[in-house]
Amino acid sequence: MATVRVRVAALLHSYTGGLKVVEVEAGTVGEAIAAVDRRFPGLAFRIIDEQGRIREHMNVFLGEDKVRDLGMAVTAGAEIYIVGSLSGGKMGYDPIFLRPRIT
Repeated sequence: MATVRVRVAALLHSYTGGLKVVEVEAGTVGEAIAAVDRRFPGLAFRIIDEQGRIREHMNVFLGEDKVRDLGMAVTAGAEIYIVGSLSGGKMGYDPIFLRPRIT
């Protein structure tokens, strides 16, 4: 087991009592999320679906690498980032600047 930092996006701060970073002991990304969930029950359900996969609208990064496998090993000092996906708007065309725009 290694001590890792789990950085939680603002959209989940209500589940962590406002904490942005939680340190836990874990051997994998999934164990780290489970450890945070033990401290803040209900958080994992927002990240992991009923099939044990990362929800489509959530992104989990280990350092700079996007994680889809919760079994990915972590090392001491690793940082896990949990963020929501950005979406919305529609692509349009801005005739004045002759470039795409999002509305």
